Amino acid sequence: MIQYYLWGFALRFVQCLLEAAPFILAGLFIAAIFQRFFGSVETRRLFGEGTRSSLFRAWVIGMLLPVCSLGVIPVARELKKAGLAGGTIIAFAMSAPLFNPLSLLYGLTLSEPVTILTFALFSLVIVTLVGTIWDRLFPEKTEQPADDQAIPYGIKRVLSVGYSAAKEASGTSLVYILIGLAGVALLGAFLPQASLQRSVNYDNSYAPLLMTGVAIPVYATPMLAMSQLGSMFQHANSVGAAFILLVLGAGVNLGLVAWIVRNYNWEKTIVWFALLLLVIVGLAYGVEKPLFPTNIEPADHTHAFDIYCQPFSLGTTSFYQTAKQKLGHVIDPYEIYSTGILGGVILIGFLLRLVDRRGRIEDWLRKVKPVKSGKYDIVLPSPVLGILILVGLIVASGVGCFSYYPSPDVVCEEMTIAKTEALSGALSGNVSHSKYWIDIYDDWTRKLEVGVYLRNLNRSEYHHWKAQLLREKLELLAHEIEDEEHDEIRRLVADIQHTHRRMVDAYLRDMN
Repeated sequence: MIQYYLWGFALRFVQCLLEAAPFILAGLFIAAIFQRFFGSVETRRLFGEGTRSSLFRAWVIGMLLPVCSLGVIPVARELKKAGLAGGTIIAFAMSAPLFNPLSLLYGLTLSEPVTILTFALFSLVIVTLVGTIWDRLFPEKTEQPADDQAIPYGIKRVLSVGYSAAKEASGTSLVYILIGLAGVALLGAFLPQASLQRSVNYDNSYAPLLMTGVAIPVYATPMLAMSQLGSMFQHANSVGAAFILLVLGAGVNLGLVAWIVRNYNWEKTIVWFALLLLVIVGLAYGVEKPLFPTNIEPADHTHAFDIYCQPFSLGTTSFYQTAKQKLGHVIDPYEIYSTGILGGVILIGFLLRLVDRRGRIEDWLRKVKPVKSGKYDIVLPSPVLGILILVGLIVASGVGCFSYYPSPDVVCEEMTIAKTEALSGALSGNVSHSKYWIDIYDDWTRKLEVGVYLRNLNRSEYHHWKAQLLREKLELLAHEIEDEEHDEIRRLVADIQHTHRRMVDAYLRDMN
């Protein structure tokens, strides 16, 4: 029995670490850019510290940068060092993990655009209201830090970014990140398998409250949160529970809460959390009926939250093989590479702390020798370059959308491969193989819609429902595979073949 819990904890921990690695790396280097390019003075100016627009600026900057609720921790630590007010920092820390260009576009295909845009607007309401009340209740005398760590222009400034990121990766931020991962891993170890499948049904008036309790220790990347929202809307689950999952599941984790407690004491944290829950739960119940999808037949369960429950059944005998199979089904290659890079950055950080205890490297980076500049050399101020780098990250996210969401002809080729694997597995009775490829097949249909919208700035309802009809039949096939209804499986396979062909013809004919 102990193995059951230990393996459940370990699998969920590793799975979340792999998913979080790209966002943690982004957070470490964004924090280093604020420190080395902006310094405390320019960071405060960028966020409008002391002005009425500070909370709005924090929300805008947070919504544009590609970090998650774990990756935002090093950035929040840097903003605290720069002397920003607590309300501004927490507004940034909560809004940054909710949306980015990739997840926003993905979300627009999963539900009605008005729903996703409403959720984005409500996130502004939450951080503004809670942040304003927080700053009024606990006014801080923020003073400009005397030690500004911005580095003047030159190669040393570039090296200092890597140095700062490595030191932060091996320091206090790592402790809070591990706490956040441990929180969701504990949930996965002790929450019974499949126990959340019927807890957020549309007719359960307690669904938002139940989701509140589950979402606090949950960790979800922006893309994962969006996919879960899509599953909830596809099954016509509770809209209020979906909203809470996005705000708390993607925006908060136990590591971030531990950091707030450590920096603002228990009393302030309890007040902040009480205000946050009051606003979020109130909004959740307020949107329950107005945003409920009326054109979808409600389902009696969803698999969207199985990822937060115990991954092993009580009868499991080979935990290692099962864990390996489950990881192989959900982890992408870029997440493995990112985890390797993150491990290297952490290792370098520990080596720097070991061999440079007196801070000689830091002193060397700060020593600037006069450099003779040529006639046409132009020295740009550090804040200007810092803003250009941050804008570059945002632009890269936008450009990355075209790679992540390819053109329709490319998607249709990949989708044909997924279809072949999924349907052949279903006919042969290979349940795990078929369900694995059904998920990939489903995901490609969504990428098809986003790719079309990106390139044409338009996607008709006709084409949307072509893809939606295919997804509904794929879901039915997944259920029939579980129930081993062979006659129904054969009928659905033929039906899916026909529906797939009609959908591809519609997209390639009208959208290219």
